[in-house]
Amino acid sequence: MASIFSSQFWSNIFNSDLAIDLGTASTLIHTKQAGRIVIYEPSIVAVNTLTHEVEAVGDEAKQLLGRAPQGVRTIRPMKDGMIFEVDAAEKMLAQFIAKARPNRGIARTRIVVSVPPRAHQVARRAVKQVCYDAKAGEVFIVDQTMVAAIGAGLAINEKRGCMIVDIGGGTTDVAVISYNGKVFSDSILIAGDEMDEAIIKYIREKYNVLISEASAEEVKWTLGSAFPSELTRTMEVSGRDQFEGLPKTLTLNDAEIREALAEPINAIIDLVRKALNETPPQLAADLIDRGICLTGGGSLIQGLDERLRKETHLPVFRAEDPQTAVVRGTALLLENIPLLRRIQILD
Repeated sequence: MASIFSSQFWSNIFNSDLAIDLGTASTLIHTKQAGRIVIYEPSIVAVNTLTHEVEAVGDEAKQLLGRAPQGVRTIRPMKDGMIFEVDAAEKMLAQFIAKARPNRGIARTRIVVSVPPRAHQVARRAVKQVCYDAKAGEVFIVDQTMVAAIGAGLAINEKRGCMIVDIGGGTTDVAVISYNGKVFSDSILIAGDEMDEAIIKYIREKYNVLISEASAEEVKWTLGSAFPSELTRTMEVSGRDQFEGLPKTLTLNDAEIREALAEPINAIIDLVRKALNETPPQLAADLIDRGICLTGGGSLIQGLDERLRKETHLPVFRAEDPQTAVVRGTALLLENIPLLRRIQILD
C-alpha cells in the first residue's frame, strides 16, 4: 500500500493555488489542485443589515434579488467594471474563496486575482487584503484584458500586435498588446448590463410594460443580435403594465431587440474603431493577419463578430468559451511565475 506521505500527497496538499476572475456579472475561481473552474457564480452578496453578516453569495444571493425580506440587502459589489462597494466585495470574495477551498489543510496558497482595468488602487488593495485574510502566502493582481488575451491563446509575448475586445458585464475593454504589454488600452461603461437596461427601456417605452433584469437578460440571449439573420425569432416575456399595475405578457421578435441594442452595440464598435485609429501603423498591419479576438459573455451576442468584420474589414473571431477566457488566462499565469511577476499590477 502506498504511503500517505507519498510525493503525490505532498504535491496535492501544498498545491492549492487559486486563479480568480472578479467580474462585474460573475466571479470565477479556478483551483490548481482541481485543475478546473470550481466557482462560477453571480457577483452578488446578500447581507443582514442588522448584523452585517453574509446571508448568501452567488447563485443563492441572486435568487433573493427582488425577493429579499426586510433586514436583508442584496448587493452587486461590482459596478461599471470597478469594485463599487468595497466592504461587500470583501465579504463576497472571502465566501467564494472559502467555498473553493473547503479542505485547505496546511496548504500555503498563492492567489492571482484579475480585476477590471478601471479598478482603483484602494479597491485593489482591499482585494489583496481579503486574500491575505484567507491565509494566502502570495497575492498577485493582474489586468483582465491581459489575461483574457492569454486565456484566448493569443501570443502576447511576440513583438507583433494582437487586439482583444473583452465585453463583460459592466465594461467593454479593448487593448492592443505587443511584447507582454499594452500599446493601446481603453474602456467604456457599456457592456452586458447596459444591454439589459436598453432592453428594459425599449419595452417600457414601446409597450408601457416593466420587466425584471432577469427577464431582460433572458431576452438578450434569446433574441439579441447585432446583424440581421434570415430566420425570425420570437419569444414571450411577462412583466407589469406600468399604468394598470397588472401582469402582462408580450410576444417580442429579434428585429425589435436588435433595435433596442443598437445604441450599446454601436458604442462598442466605435471603441474598436478608436483603437484601430490610435494603434501604430506597423502594429495595425499585424492585425490584418491576426485579426480581432472577442472574449467575455457579451461577445456571444449573435452576429456581433459578423458586424465587426463588416465594419473593420478585419478577421474577427471569438475565443473558445469566451466567458471563461479571463479565469483560464489567470490560471495559466500560475504555471508561468516569471510572466506573472512581469505583468502584475504593482501599487
